Amino acid sequence: MDKTMIVSLLIGRKGSQGFPKKNLIKINNKYIFEYPIIASLKSRVVDKIYVSTDCPVISSVCKKKYNLSVIKRPKYLSNNKALGDDAFKHGYLKILKDISNDKKIEFIILLFANGATINHKQIKNGVDILRKNKTFDSAVTVSRYNMWSPLRARKVSKDGSLKPFVPFETFGNPKTLNCDRDSQGDVYFADMSVSIVRPKCLENMKDNLLPQKWMGKKIAPIYSQAGFDLDYEWQLPQLKYWIKKYHE
Repeated sequence: MDKTMIVSLLIGRKGSQGFPKKNLIKINNKYIFEYPIIASLKSRVVDKIYVSTDCPVISSVCKKKYNLSVIKRPKYLSNNKALGDDAFKHGYLKILKDISNDKKIEFIILLFANGATINHKQIKNGVDILRKNKTFDSAVTVSRYNMWSPLRARKVSKDGSLKPFVPFETFGNPKTLNCDRDSQGDVYFADMSVSIVRPKCLENMKDNLLPQKWMGKKIAPIYSQAGFDLDYEWQLPQLKYWIKKYHE
């Protein structure tokens, strides 16, 4: 009997100041938080799905429609200052108390309620990557956004002018750099669609890499296209496009 298991942990709260009720938006008659759930179910590698939330709608749908285990997200992890690091670790510790003592967690599939640019193939690919290469701490979806190269990033200085966010020398000899968005090579961003992590990533986050410490130190890419987590209303057309083209 196999004593290892893979669990999914979806986090999502009811409060959002930047884009109110973003987690409760519907596309194709489904809440956007249903898409990561569906991807987990279709992957056929996930043994159990948990949802950490303070939102009564998310809780009700997950229980009644999908028969999932819901973790009550505490108030201190349900405000605008709460970190994803802490919400994931809290959920993970609750999961450890829930599972049988003779079971061991192989991987945790970390999901966001507003991360709907996900399909079952990405989850399966990530699991395969980690099983084949034991040196990777995690596998996460990444999308290529060369137009957002750090070379192009600016910040407003005290005199009101735009200054480089990162010193140009970081990218090599400034004399060889140019305005071509591809001139620095491909630029990949963790797009927050899914992070597949080993338990140690959540157990020892203190020394892990910024900014998403739940990913560990050595991170493998799961290549995606135009992935993102929904934070602004103007992203909705892109999300509808992604779901139509890539969700399966």
